Amino acid sequence: MASTARILVVDDDPLNRMLLRMNLEEAGHEVIEADNGLRALETLAANPVDLVLMDIEMPELDGYGVLDARRSVPSLRDTPWVVVSAVDDMESIVRCIKAGADDYLPKPFDPVILKARVDALLEKKRLRDQEKALVATVTNQAEELRAWNAQLEQRVAEGMYEVARLSKLRRFLPPQIVDLIVSGGEEQLSSHRRDITVVFCDLRGFTSFSETAEPEDVMDVLHELHEAVCPIVFDRGGTLAHFTGDGMMIFLNDPISSDNPALQGVRLGMEMRDRAAQLSMEWQRRGHVLGLGVGVASGYATCGRIGFGDRYEYTAIGTVPNLAARLCGVAAGGEVLVSERVFRIVEGDVTAEPAGSFDLKGLSRPVNAFRLTGVIAG
Repeated sequence: MASTARILVVDDDPLNRMLLRMNLEEAGHEVIEADNGLRALETLAANPVDLVLMDIEMPELDGYGVLDARRSVPSLRDTPWVVVSAVDDMESIVRCIKAGADDYLPKPFDPVILKARVDALLEKKRLRDQEKALVATVTNQAEELRAWNAQLEQRVAEGMYEVARLSKLRRFLPPQIVDLIVSGGEEQLSSHRRDITVVFCDLRGFTSFSETAEPEDVMDVLHELHEAVCPIVFDRGGTLAHFTGDGMMIFLNDPISSDNPALQGVRLGMEMRDRAAQLSMEWQRRGHVLGLGVGVASGYATCGRIGFGDRYEYTAIGTVPNLAARLCGVAAGGEVLVSERVFRIVEGDVTAEPAGSFDLKGLSRPVNAFRLTGVIAG
């Protein structure tokens, strides 16, 4: 039969040890022996056991001394301890129980009672061990939960910081660029060729206005302009590349694709002009004569991130941005001038009239432009 427990028998009488061994091994237990109290403590230090059966009267160190020594050994406090002794007076029994013994059996012992007491104490120990293991598990789980909570709090804090950081980032970069950075698509920000539509706008009369007006009035006008027209840029899927004082450069179809960037650019230019026209009436009431001119051009440009170190911006470079800027420069306040290529793409969706041919700085040949007068709904 397989052993169910390891039991230490401590007695200076070999016959008593033999009788206890026989009964315990018959019940399937493993038995180890010690012939006095000192040997018992040495054995316990080297061999963990499930239960101890011990005599009282022994040489070198008696049972009382072993029980006293047991109190200072934490690993022995939960080990069941049974005194088996011929000393059966009540004073000795009480002394043993007070010293930590779990039970007391008189000699000569009854094998049936011995087995019952041993089984009961081993079951009690098994339940106590299970309880300790459960408490340890719960404690470990509580520690893990605290650690997870700490990690969660840290991640939430990091997430809030990241949200705040991205919120600030969106104030300085086009939303499309921020979204690409967040999604890990930064490779799309590297230099590449793309067919885009560029919308360039600025205020007519702004130079003379800024020379004579108070700086606070200048900043108020710019703030009102940007508050009015920038939301339209994002609604149309435009990339607001940069501000140029009273103007701004927007392009469509990069880095986010557009189904019809030329038409989107034309609609954007017209909507920006109309918003600015509403502002112009208020500005005129305050003595500021200002109007928004808009230029729109389409074609291939080099798009991507430019800059160095920690300072970058996303922009488009080439003839198309230059053409849009030059068309904007010759547009009167309230006018939207588009290149011939743009007009040919959108002529079924707009009403327009020829604006003439212009010799524009940086362009080797005259440029035909068209003045938009309306956008056909649809």
